[in-house]
Amino acid sequence: MTRIQPVHWELEMDYIGHPYYVSGNAILHALGQHVPHESHQHLHASHGMFVPGQFGQFPDEHSQSGVRPYLGSGLPDVESYEDLFLMRNPAHRWLLDSRPRDALNTHDIRPQSGHPALAHEMIMGKPEDAQYQHQTTKWYIHAYLHADDPAVLPLDEAVLDGLQFGGKRNYGYGITRLKETRVVDLEEIDYSSLEESETFILELVTPFVLESEYANVHDQDVPWWWKEDRSELRERKEKILEQREVYRLQTVDHGQVVSYDGNRPVKTAKSGILRVGSHSKYGFGELRVIPVESPSERTTRGGSPG
Repeated sequence: MTRIQPVHWELEMDYIGHPYYVSGNAILHALGQHVPHESHQHLHASHGMFVPGQFGQFPDEHSQSGVRPYLGSGLPDVESYEDLFLMRNPAHRWLLDSRPRDALNTHDIRPQSGHPALAHEMIMGKPEDAQYQHQTTKWYIHAYLHADDPAVLPLDEAVLDGLQFGGKRNYGYGITRLKETRVVDLEEIDYSSLEESETFILELVTPFVLESEYANVHDQDVPWWWKEDRSELRERKEKILEQREVYRLQTVDHGQVVSYDGNRPVKTAKSGILRVGSHSKYGFGELRVIPVESPSERTTRGGSPG
């Protein structure tokens, strides 16, 4: 049994920090103030992805279908591997096309105490003849936890409520409210889409660490089961904070897609959920395995090969 605990927080005040996500390192630091040390040392945290609380439609690969009001404001059921990533892609492809996707998919930035802050809500005006003159979009943070010791999870809701992330926390910035949490057993969900395909690509959900200033961490190359080598990939500098010390990281930037050259996609998928490489404990190295349908498979199913 391999369990993870997805968590959905609602931002109650603007967030000053990393513009793409709340790092797993920041989530672990926040939890460290409320979880006993003997439990905290076993915890691993994903990066927290920003999600707009808007109407949406489940994508075709999801186990559920149809339109849901404020799909981004909660945790849909997880029955298949693909369900895990609904809230993990910053493109938010589930947003309805009938709504202003470009605006709703962009986090509003406003200055707070001289710092750019991600707004905890966005208020948009509507046409004069509309029933309501304004529309408010609240923002959420989606993350998940797992632990070396299975007995540590699930964390109690009281521990997860009221956590603060980012800078200027003494002034109230980055405070959250727990919206929803649950437990998912990775051994019980459906991986049939991976079992039925032969060709795959890998999406880097979070950066993969190549080099680190952190003590006793060895530099590494990209995994052997990526067809692309380091020279073909976009890199990004990151950093983590540990006991007031800043450690710089050189990473393969998130959002990129690489070809999969391994032969155990389900095992790779499970490893990618729990993350691979150094600093996986802090959210780095999250991967998604995506099956690619070949022209011959499309022809077999009656589709056009062109």
